[in-house]
Parts: sequence; C-alpha cells; structure tokens
Amino acid sequence: MNTVFHLPDLGEGLTEAEVLEWRVATGDTVAVDQIVVDVETAKAAVEVPIPVAGTVVELYAQPGSVVAVGAPLIAVSGGPAAVGGPAAAPEEPAGSGNVLIGYGTGGAHAKPSRRRRRPAEAVAPRVISPVVRRLAKSHGIDVAALAPSGRGGIVLRRDVEAAIAAQRSTVESRPVEGATRIPLRGVRRSIADKLVRSRTEIPDATTWVDVDATALVALRRELNQAATAPIGLLALLARICVAGLQRFPELNSYVDTVRAEIVQLPHVNLGFAAQTDRGLVVPVVHDAHRLTLTELAERLRERTEAARAGTLAPGHLTGGTFTLNNYGVFGVDGSTPIINHPEAALLGVGRVMERPWVVDGQLAVRSVAQLSLAFDHRVCDGGVAGGFLRFVADHVEHPHHLLLLL
Repeated sequence: MNTVFHLPDLGEGLTEAEVLEWRVATGDTVAVDQIVVDVETAKAAVEVPIPVAGTVVELYAQPGSVVAVGAPLIAVSGGPAAVGGPAAAPEEPAGSGNVLIGYGTGGAHAKPSRRRRRPAEAVAPRVISPVVRRLAKSHGIDVAALAPSGRGGIVLRRDVEAAIAAQRSTVESRPVEGATRIPLRGVRRSIADKLVRSRTEIPDATTWVDVDATALVALRRELNQAATAPIGLLALLARICVAGLQRFPELNSYVDTVRAEIVQLPHVNLGFAAQTDRGLVVPVVHDAHRLTLTELAERLRERTEAARAGTLAPGHLTGGTFTLNNYGVFGVDGSTPIINHPEAALLGVGRVMERPWVVDGQLAVRSVAQLSLAFDHRVCDGGVAGGFLRFVADHVEHPHHLLLLL
C-alpha cells in the first residue's frame, strides 16, 4: 500500500514551488521528519520533510519542474503513518493538515486522519515545518521543551512564537544594575503608538534638497519691520507648503485601507511639530489655505503657546492633512522624518546656516538649509514628491514668486 505525500501549503499566499534537488531516490528508506526534497518558492528555498516512514516508490517531479501546492510530490510504501498506527490506505495524501507553517493545508487536500493516536504523554514534540524549525533555532528555543499544540504532538509556529514572547519578556523584565525604568504611558505612549503605526502601515520614502534661503531670511526681516506681530520662518514655510499642496493635491491625502482608496482632501489642515515639556505634539491649523500670511503666523503662534502650556483643545490636535516639522531649531541639518499617520507626507526643515554657495558662477556665503520630504509611496511616485519638494525649494529661494499665487 502506497502513501502519497503532496506538496504542502508553504504559507504567505504561495501556490507553487520549483523542485531544486531530491535528497532521496526510488528504493530509498525514509524516516518520519526526514528532509526529502529542496524546493524554491517566490520567497525562499525551503527544505521539505516527509511526515511518514517507508520505502520511496515514486518521485512525481523532476528537478527544475514547478509543482503546485497540493500536487503529488512523493509516494512511499511499507511504513507507518507519521504519528503512529497502521500504514495509510492506498493513495491517501500524507500529512497532518498542519504542515510547514502550522496553519493547515486546507481545501480539498486536508482529509480527516484515520490513524490511531498515541496518548498525549507518549508523543514527543516534533517539528514538520522547516520555517518553524528555523524560527526556533534563530531564537535559541529548544523545541523539545515546548508543549506542542498541533495534532499528533506537532510543534506549530504559534508554539515557538509564544516561547519567543516569553523569552523576550523575561529578558526585558530582568533587573539591570544602575538602569532607570520609565513607564511608557500618557503622551509618550500615545506618541509611540502613532509612530509605530506609521512605520508599520505606511511605505514611506524620503527625498531631500539643499536650498539657498538667503532671500527668505531677508523677506522675513523686511516683513517684521512693517508687521504688528512677528512673522517667523515657520509661517513663511507654512504658506509655501499650503501653496504647494494646492499644486500637488496627491500629497494632501490619506489612504482608506478599508475601501482601498486614496482620498484627496479639498482643504489643507496644516499640522506642525511642537516640542513641549510633555513631549512632541502636533497642533493643527485648520483651513490653512484660507488664511493670509499674517493670519497663519498668528495661528501658529497661538497653537504653539497653547501646546507648551498644555491647554490645546482636542480639536486642535486632530484632523491634520499635512505636517511641517522644523527640527532646525534643535541645531540639526537633516533628518528622515516619520509621517504623521494617516497623512501622506511630512516636510522637515533643517537649520539655516551660512555656507559657501555658488551664485552666478561665483562662490558666495549664503544662508542654506536642507529640506526633507517623507511621503507615502502608495499615494504617488517620486515625480510628484520631487515636484512638490522642488516647488517649495524654488519658493524658498525666490519667495516673491508667491505673489503670483495669492
């Protein structure tokens, strides 16, 4: 009687694999859990063990051929089934239904087992999945010490992951002499959760450019001589960003993952990063596209003062569509900023400092800053991101061109 072992579910949505090399030949004797073939998927090379013992009767695929998940792979005869008991019926697919990653082969290939099972205490932990075996080895987990949750005493991926989590918890909780442990809660916890979510969900990319901000610095100085309230570089940069977002609306958007849609917004709610004693917060100036430069400067000042005093209304911390981060106030030149989820982009501005710069073929000393744009690659490609960043840079270098957009 022959037992046919089919190519198991390799996980991660993979539906086929290429046979690289057989480690057995017809007539060879194989043991339970012995690696019989190496296959290659779109993800990686995988060692495939067989869950039955016996003599190899037939190999169904030659090296170099592609085999679909669930297709016959190898047939053996004369050996017991994987967990124990009598041999499987003729042409019965081998496997426990928990092969490889431990989530089951499912579909038409998973049949109820008719094997006699040993008492649980008599079954030693076994690992069928090479993925699970590698995972345990890379984390120093002894599979023999685990309590298997799979049928027939099989150690599944979730068993190893639970052991890894317990191991990590033990290490992280271990007292360290001289260390200070600070609870991650309140504003700090909220910031951490949002940043982790951004990096987890958003495939971000960053592009940057150095700009000659001499003319912008001069304009600020001139405006402040006539203005009743001070206008800072942040306000000027904010006004340029608002104009840029109206030219490149792809960056004034977010991804609706439920409906699989990119939502471009008709309004610009400008967020800006503000460092406070309680941590980093992002106040929002709603409908910034409707404000004059003077009004925008006033709102930025009001929001900053309220943030530092801890009196910001909840509505002034939500609803942002784009964020501006002036980390130059910390004396740094550049950064790869993290996007404020669920927005699509964030512009970071480094410090403005005097540097040598070529002007009309001559070396000069100019006020130079670096601009960094982090953007969600789902909403646009580099052309749009580069276009927006170049728009901002051009108007930093020639701020009077803004008059054409007002």
